Amino acid sequence: MAVQFNPMASQTKKLPSYALPPMASLRSPKVSMVSTLPPRSKGVEDLKRPFMAPKLVHQSSHTMPPEKIEIFKSLDDWARDNILIHLKQVDKCWQPKDFLPDPSSDGFEDQVRELRERAKEIPDEYFVVLVGDMITEEALPTYQTMLNTLDGTRDETGASPTSWATWTRAWTAEENRHTDLLNKYLYLCGRVDMRQVEKTIQYLIGSGMDPGTENSPYLGFIYTTFQERATFISHGNTARLAKVHGDMNLAQLCGSIAADEKRHETAYTKILEKLFEIDPDGSVLAFADMMRKKISMPAHLMYDGSDENLFYHYSSVAQRIGVYTARDYADIVEYLVDRWKLKELIGLSPEGREAQEFVCGLAPRIRKLEERAQLRTKESPSVPFSWVSGREVKL
Repeated sequence: MAVQFNPMASQTKKLPSYALPPMASLRSPKVSMVSTLPPRSKGVEDLKRPFMAPKLVHQSSHTMPPEKIEIFKSLDDWARDNILIHLKQVDKCWQPKDFLPDPSSDGFEDQVRELRERAKEIPDEYFVVLVGDMITEEALPTYQTMLNTLDGTRDETGASPTSWATWTRAWTAEENRHTDLLNKYLYLCGRVDMRQVEKTIQYLIGSGMDPGTENSPYLGFIYTTFQERATFISHGNTARLAKVHGDMNLAQLCGSIAADEKRHETAYTKILEKLFEIDPDGSVLAFADMMRKKISMPAHLMYDGSDENLFYHYSSVAQRIGVYTARDYADIVEYLVDRWKLKELIGLSPEGREAQEFVCGLAPRIRKLEERAQLRTKESPSVPFSWVSGREVKL
């Protein structure tokens, strides 16, 4: 999963919220308040100080009633026949070595020099986004953990033979190739400060994520569907820009990752198609719930040890150079509304009809807010990024 982020969420300092007041719900969620922790010190790290995760508030959990859990248990055979087919056999998958210099060959040093020469022509702003994408992919343990919190589909033993558990493990294994490939490329290219990158990865995995999915596979699979399409778009655009900068090898690398993300998106989209078929009311309520919360992107808690606004800065650069934008966010919403035929749903409850009206009108509303925000946007500042050795990059 990886990438990416929601620029509408990341630009809360610039853009107004498009969310409406929370919709009335028949659920009775369990809500816990997580204590607010003091900000990290910017001075020398105290080695005796315990690790402190970022602030999280108002976490809800286990909001799905038991009868909904039974729906997913009953769909295990369906998932085997319709979802697991979107996984590739290991022998048919590309591996990171296919795109990188071969360390066992006599020409390894020459291959590395060629890779580094191509990387010299690429601007820092591109590497900021590529590093951010890679760091997002590196938090894969967090994403597998999140999927294994979902009631009715989790891997109960760590090696469960259910179709849902099999999907989660195999999806994770396929996604792991993305982080290996990007990490090794960035290590070899010589353009980034790998120690700062590695610190950011450690902070992010230790911090976790708070996507607002409440242990519900309805919410969880809506989230992953959105994320996989966002990641497909993001990696596709890094491939496009690599071509612009003259590095066809890097373009192929990023494009191969994008193709994987598209295949995974197809699987998650099919899950929701099935849910809209058998439980349209519950599904549209869940979709509206996630969109009212806004999609908090997987790396929204990233931190490098000094920049408290690192995710905002990274996502701002991605927005400016066209890797992932507010318009992309709106396009994803519109695509899913059309793909799941939400305008055609009938027989909904009053709450379901309200949710239907909200999600069907959301994409145009986001675009209008973005247009207004762009008219008000002043000249963007430049900020230093530790990932590129403290060099300043325009937001």
